[in-house]
Amino acid sequence: MSNPLVSVIIPAYNHENYAQDTIKSIIAQTYQNIELIIIDDGSKDSTWTKINELKTECEKRFSRICFKTKANGGTCETLNMLLDLAKGKFIYLIASDDLAKPQAIEKEIAFLENNPQYVLAVGDNELINAQSNPIGWNEKQTSCSLASAKYKTFGEFLKENNQDVNFYSDEFGQYKTFVTKNYVPNGYLVKTNAIKSIGGFTKEAPLEDWYLMLQLSKIGKFKYLDEVLFSYRWHDTNTVKNKKRMNEISFKTMMYEQKLVSRQGNEHWQDIYLRQISQIKTKFKIGNIIEYYTQRNLQWKKYILSIFGRKFVVRKKKIKQP
Repeated sequence: MSNPLVSVIIPAYNHENYAQDTIKSIIAQTYQNIELIIIDDGSKDSTWTKINELKTECEKRFSRICFKTKANGGTCETLNMLLDLAKGKFIYLIASDDLAKPQAIEKEIAFLENNPQYVLAVGDNELINAQSNPIGWNEKQTSCSLASAKYKTFGEFLKENNQDVNFYSDEFGQYKTFVTKNYVPNGYLVKTNAIKSIGGFTKEAPLEDWYLMLQLSKIGKFKYLDEVLFSYRWHDTNTVKNKKRMNEISFKTMMYEQKLVSRQGNEHWQDIYLRQISQIKTKFKIGNIIEYYTQRNLQWKKYILSIFGRKFVVRKKKIKQP
């Protein structure tokens, strides 16, 4: 196998308790040819200090490092800056509170190098708490001991809740399976030319992972490796725990994708999108989302009706003026 450069990119924000463990998990990778690029997005805590405490060790371990800090601009802006700085053939994205297993990059790059038609490889995720101890989830996605857990890994949860997708076939990663949700675990390795070809991230599609999967699935195939290669940290400030926020950014991302496929003028993607979106009521709490937007902007109601082709009953409430 060749030894191509891998760019590990880390967008960091307010993770003073976790950032060093994240970096150390990359230092411990069995794959050697890595550059490490970190941008601190204006953290209000000591995250930037913690990152720089490991700078000397990182300079010894990696072929190149690039550590930057900037005023807070959000995840999309930070990711685009990280991509611009990346020089590797592959990109490995990891949040500043998660951990990569030692053989993660080695195993994912081995698959992608031997299977050129694939653009992404990813493994399963174990779940860990704030103290880095392994945990599981019960049926309500609440943390519990592994012994009593219904879901012992993130992969188990995703497969149970996406039974229309066969994770062990070429169906995993097809565009039609992403239109109404994202089900790819964390810790994926992506071909750099593929991820850069989508033109970067946009604040109009604020659920970045989902937006990325939608675009990459138009370019090539995905591979799910059925072993734990990543530790997904489950703590008090996970964005996914804010259901209202998740509904908002999911809906915005979905609407932007509709505009994107229309603007691209590709009838194939448009046809798939429209057929899949007809099932949206069973995939999202769409009534709540529509109510949120139509109360604040009547243009959204017109836009929504143009997509779904029918009228929705929206509960009327008085909205306080800003």
